[in-house]
Amino acid sequence: MRSGIRAGARGAALLAAAGLLITAVPASAATPPATEPPADVIPGATTETPALVDGIREAADAGARPADAAREHLAARESRYKIAEPGRDLAPVQTLKRGAEETVRLQQKHKGVPVLGGQYVVRMETKGGKRVVTGTSGKYFTDLATGVTPTVAEEVAVRRAVSATQSRLGGHRLALADARRAEKREQPLHGTAAGLVVIPRGEGVLTYHVTVRGTHPLTGAPVLQHVYVDARAGFPVLQYSGIKTITPPKAPTGKALSAEAATARAAKAAADDPAAPHPGMAGSGTLLNGTKVDLDVRKAADDRYVLADHARMAAGSKNALTTWDARDKDVSEVLGGWPADLKEFGSPTPQFGADATDSGAVDAHWAAGQVYDYYKQHHARDGLDGRGSAVNSLVGVTQFGMPYVNAFWDGTKMVYGSGDDDYKPLSADLDVVGHEMTHGVVENSANLVYAGQSGALNEAVADYFGNAIDVTQSGMAMDHPESGLIGEDLCRTAAPRACALRDMNDGATTSKNFLGATFGTDNGGVHLNSTVFSGALWDLRQDLGAELADRIVYKALTEYMTPLDGFTDGRNAVLAAAKDLGVTGARLNVAKRSFNAHGIVAGWEDALGVDSDELFGKLNISGTGVQAGGGWWTVAKSNDDGTEPYSVYAGRADGKGAPKLISPNDGRYHVYPATDGKTVVWAAYGAASVDVLSRPIAGGPIKRLYTSTTTDVGGLRVDNGVTVFESLGFFTRHVVHLRPGDTKPTYVDGNDDDVLTALPSIAHGRIAYAKLYPEGGDYRLGVELLDLKTGKKTLTERLDEPQTVGQTGLNGSNVFWLTENNVADDGRMGIRRANLDGTGAYDISSEHKPGALIASDLTVSETAVTVNATLPDTQYRNETLPKNWQLTTDGSRQERVSCNRGEQLSPAALDGTKVVWIDGTTGWTNLVTRDRPAGRCG
Repeated sequence: MRSGIRAGARGAALLAAAGLLITAVPASAATPPATEPPADVIPGATTETPALVDGIREAADAGARPADAAREHLAARESRYKIAEPGRDLAPVQTLKRGAEETVRLQQKHKGVPVLGGQYVVRMETKGGKRVVTGTSGKYFTDLATGVTPTVAEEVAVRRAVSATQSRLGGHRLALADARRAEKREQPLHGTAAGLVVIPRGEGVLTYHVTVRGTHPLTGAPVLQHVYVDARAGFPVLQYSGIKTITPPKAPTGKALSAEAATARAAKAAADDPAAPHPGMAGSGTLLNGTKVDLDVRKAADDRYVLADHARMAAGSKNALTTWDARDKDVSEVLGGWPADLKEFGSPTPQFGADATDSGAVDAHWAAGQVYDYYKQHHARDGLDGRGSAVNSLVGVTQFGMPYVNAFWDGTKMVYGSGDDDYKPLSADLDVVGHEMTHGVVENSANLVYAGQSGALNEAVADYFGNAIDVTQSGMAMDHPESGLIGEDLCRTAAPRACALRDMNDGATTSKNFLGATFGTDNGGVHLNSTVFSGALWDLRQDLGAELADRIVYKALTEYMTPLDGFTDGRNAVLAAAKDLGVTGARLNVAKRSFNAHGIVAGWEDALGVDSDELFGKLNISGTGVQAGGGWWTVAKSNDDGTEPYSVYAGRADGKGAPKLISPNDGRYHVYPATDGKTVVWAAYGAASVDVLSRPIAGGPIKRLYTSTTTDVGGLRVDNGVTVFESLGFFTRHVVHLRPGDTKPTYVDGNDDDVLTALPSIAHGRIAYAKLYPEGGDYRLGVELLDLKTGKKTLTERLDEPQTVGQTGLNGSNVFWLTENNVADDGRMGIRRANLDGTGAYDISSEHKPGALIASDLTVSETAVTVNATLPDTQYRNETLPKNWQLTTDGSRQERVSCNRGEQLSPAALDGTKVVWIDGTTGWTNLVTRDRPAGRCG
């Protein structure tokens, strides 16, 4: 799957489910007919509306409001724009005025429902009482035809969104924390419906947009997840994180007020202060690098001097640029919220001392002023929203009371972590502050969706402006080898390059460095792939000069880009902005070469190759997995544009013959399939219930095995007619099985709410599963085997005291599972095996050995164990994306299954070393296989 629009009929929106990440590549081959063609037209992809129209000067109504004049222009030229009723279907979002220029952003609505990423921009110029349209750009989806009446109840959509988020974050493990949470009935995640949204795939998919907030069920990390639930079948078709961090996020804990309260609380802090508005006064402080700087401060009602700068704001405004003391706050307390007892960072005198320096408060306050001034002086932009809104920075946040090495923009404010022994507080580098504040600028202009290519573009623009401000302020030459480093000044002892977060001069290209990843990993590669685009922008700055390049990129962001833009859209926007600013001839060719050098050209995705054999292509699915058995595989798939609910297919693992459609096309989502080579079982999600269904591969009637209206299902497996799966509630997990002819499921744990069972496997007449159970006044974790013939249950021998247990697997000789004893090991898990009578347990791969894997899935054959895992590392890169690793059953040899780039997921074992899996290398999710391991991929 991809996260966006791709050229030609294959183009699906961001949004061809949350499977992968390629976004927005306008078609350049097909040119729609147009009367009086304008000077420059780039056709839209999967839409008749042009992606870009430039080089025109067409009269518009000078007396109308800008938005009305823009829509009148579109309506009068329906033959060009193919927008039948702009007045009805395009709602004004924003009008940006810069001198004589006006940029109007319009949000597409389909039958009154907003279209995700559907935004069209009209650029105009007004001089001497006359107005002309100079260009347009964006995405207006002309094929939408879906109805907008939901059949799923809103509360069902919210419940399933929360359940899907909980499953995505913690479903691959069973942890001691689950028992304590269930015992206290603590629900770590909460969903809020945010209305209906049409996802622009094909004719459109009507969804509920649900915002899920809270803490990670296993790690306690803050969660802010956007989940889109099909409003007719109730299945989540898209989800991605809304937390915009400087690096991929880590794991803190705590509680916060609602996001809606954040802005209101900050504003109230200023409004209630009798001293506000205040002209401000001169203060000073020392940056962490030892430089003494001037600070704009004010005296508060309690006689403290606080880091609140009113001087930069418009006269009479109660807003301020304020730095807040959050050293006693956990990161999740402040994510999207505003703790009631938060105070401005204060000092008894205007000279802020070591306390303010060591916390990063001086750096944050001074740097925020520098960034504010840059946008005001160079781009005439008053604050992050362009309207002089308050600028709030929180410093010193921690995670679990320990150092937090990250920073983020949460939609209302900047939050900077405390740093640690290696890293200074995250506000200690001007480019980090500029990066986070630029996220606010992006959100209030192009609002690039923070997932896939559009998310990587969001990160790239934030890196570009953050570093442009830093390099300019420091006086570093653009050709300096360290000019492209992000966060290099955060190091306490190491050389700048050693701890820099990214390098825009890393030479990344689409052909060599682009990494396909699902939205569950780095939001589809927003950090992983950002330097492909930011590198092109940085080359532009080196070649065209800082002032001109900054103007070009800012103009492209604020006047051309729209939410679902990807790399090629971004290229087109930058080049169009350059021409608008008078860049022509050789200098325009220089700009084009900057993008060419990084492989950002039309159709670049088609060149992404693999070292595996494709069995089934372009699945367009999210999180439903693949299973295999008896020489067959089974997987869910949507259609090529991602509009249809998922269907279940099965095929031969040797690639012979065509895949067979197993499930009915009845409007439900058919997901989580499993097979033993004779039968396929799967779950069917409908508007009010979830069914477990089965059907013989050879053909025959579909049987309904189980129905639930209150719980979800997952982890399906089948062997010789026996079906096993998990029944999932907010506080319960139970493994159940059904023999042929059973009318009711059998709970392996007796449906005891004091016991949690999960992660089942089945083979040779036995079921294995993780078990969490009370013992001696506390809870214990283990792996239990159930002999289906005798009914005997056997707990395997316990080694140490596991804190979490992962997926189980069975062959004819042993049971295998993932285990974690030391939760401080950064998620590293051991791979354990035992005899089928529960004896002889030992680690075939210890979690404590060097290079131990962070494993999340496991599958076994008679001779091999395959795990899906990442390598422990502080930085996301190809080597640390989820890959499939294979071990001999005694652990004596470990190899990679494939050397493909990008993300590989959901391995399913066949005979010997052969495995099938879902691969994201090409930017789609494809079902692939490989006959033997690939070695070390070194």
